Amino acid sequence: MTTSWNETQQIETHLLGTNHPSDILLFEAHLLLDEELAEKVIMQQKAYEAIQRYGRKQLKSEIEAIHQTLFTQPKYIRFSQKVMRLFRKP
Repeated sequence: MTTSWNETQQIETHLLGTNHPSDILLFEAHLLLDEELAEKVIMQQKAYEAIQRYGRKQLKSEIEAIHQTLFTQPKYIRFSQKVMRLFRKP
């Protein structure tokens, strides 16, 4: 199951929804006729989902590190107090 660069680009534009409307129907027809292409689309979609999950996990880690820095280090005490005041119940 070898994937050409053109095929990868076609799959990507299909998955990202950037196809020209006339190309959408043509690609979907290819999907119905070519089982291998349909499998490649599924695999590429799974790859995109894994990359997205990894990116979200990395972002959460970075945000948590910033949070720890801003709310635990003494040099940021005034900042953290101001933020806490914003969320205090009246």
